[in-house]
Amino acid sequence: MLPLKRLPKRLFFLGFAVALLPLASCANSPLGETLQRSLAADPQLEENPVLFGGTPTPEATPSGVAELPANFPAEIPRYPGAELVEVIQPNGDDPNAEVQTRWQTSDPIEQVRRFYQEAFASGNWNLDQSVEEAIAAARDGLRVTVAPVSNAATLTAATPTEFTLQYAFTSDTAASSEPTNSPRNSASDNSTSDNSASDDADETAAVPQPGDPDFIGPLPPADFGTDANSNATARPTSQRFSDLDQAPEELRQYVTDLAELGVFGDQASNEFKPNQEITRREYARWLVAANNLIYGDRPASRIRLGNGSSQPAFQDAPRNDPDFAAIQGLAEAGLIPSPLSGDSTTVTFRPDAPLTRENLILWKMPIDTRQTLPNASLEAVQQTWGFQDTARIDPKALRAVLADFQNGELSNIRRAFGYTTLFQPKKTVTRAEATAVLWYFGIQGEGLSAKDALQTEQRTEQRTEQQTERPPQQQPTSQQSNQQPNQPSGSQSR
Repeated sequence: MLPLKRLPKRLFFLGFAVALLPLASCANSPLGETLQRSLAADPQLEENPVLFGGTPTPEATPSGVAELPANFPAEIPRYPGAELVEVIQPNGDDPNAEVQTRWQTSDPIEQVRRFYQEAFASGNWNLDQSVEEAIAAARDGLRVTVAPVSNAATLTAATPTEFTLQYAFTSDTAASSEPTNSPRNSASDNSTSDNSASDDADETAAVPQPGDPDFIGPLPPADFGTDANSNATARPTSQRFSDLDQAPEELRQYVTDLAELGVFGDQASNEFKPNQEITRREYARWLVAANNLIYGDRPASRIRLGNGSSQPAFQDAPRNDPDFAAIQGLAEAGLIPSPLSGDSTTVTFRPDAPLTRENLILWKMPIDTRQTLPNASLEAVQQTWGFQDTARIDPKALRAVLADFQNGELSNIRRAFGYTTLFQPKKTVTRAEATAVLWYFGIQGEGLSAKDALQTEQRTEQRTEQQTERPPQQQPTSQQSNQQPNQPSGSQSR
């Protein structure tokens, strides 16, 4: 009985096998191909297993697609020929969070390590020797760590070397502390129970004073709480340089006048190095100093210095930076692009990067015109200046370049670079060229030069000396006035 019960099932499988024989014989026929396609797996399901709970395979970033972050500091050395592979941005909105970049090169890791050790040492970075298997360095509120990837030591000669470069801004740590010898701390140590005296000391301490590490050239105006009779009214001492013969002849007088005015402060060296590139921090410092000294008798025309209570406008210009007062002051006055002026992409100042020609004019012209710059286009700049490389000028600088043309012979570009048909906006600026721009502030008929400021100062000193040397006129006493009429008669009698 059992075989009879299973017989129909066996006949079923036998019939199914017989039915497949014709299909197998016509596998290459249109009917067979149609059947194969209908029974094949859905290719979309194979490529997207996550739709059914599968684990997706992570996609590797194609080589050469990664781009450096917008805030990547220019002062960080970059290994020659290294290719950026990956950028890992931190989560959250913390501007001081660490950013990691991964690089690839064909050179051995020891050569990479040697390059960064030498680059950091020559760039005045502070090396952290406590970090093992990596190179850690810090400078100006920026910390950088260069390390090989975990398997870099086992790579063969044919395998590219990979290393990571991590950087983070530490301005919050630097900003939390103040120098112990600052006027603010001195005022707090010497504070008394008199609340008004304490308030006056705090107001005065908000501006760096002569002798303070944060003091940058120009002196704070009297209306910032400084006593007009104090020694804060004196300007920095003038200085003479021994290498001005190396500067272009047309630019030497500009350096001399600004040095005599005290724009460069008290430098330890008597060399000016006129043909050396000027950094962005140096130009910011000189720009504020020159303007405030030339307009020394006009407090309303001076640029207010940033104080220690201000939130830093840039991540790489913390409160303890030696040029914070000048950089912060320019940003707070809206004279340079920054988040304060609505430029949310400019979060770093890059103080040690070389200054370019277009930024030289971009920062200066708002101070010259003292008003909104005119609208500009490539065609307008091309028609006025006739520069062959107008298209290379950053759109932010176009308005400044056009406004400078309207200043005629007092144009900054003409004064610094002479006659030229190439602006070369990305070219770096020398220290001598920067002095040519800073020698004069204003527009035609309404400006002042360093020479004007020196002449005004000389006249003031002469009047002061004359008043000091002239003996005070004494009023005659009543007895002397009664005797005076008798003196002439007495002399005649003799």
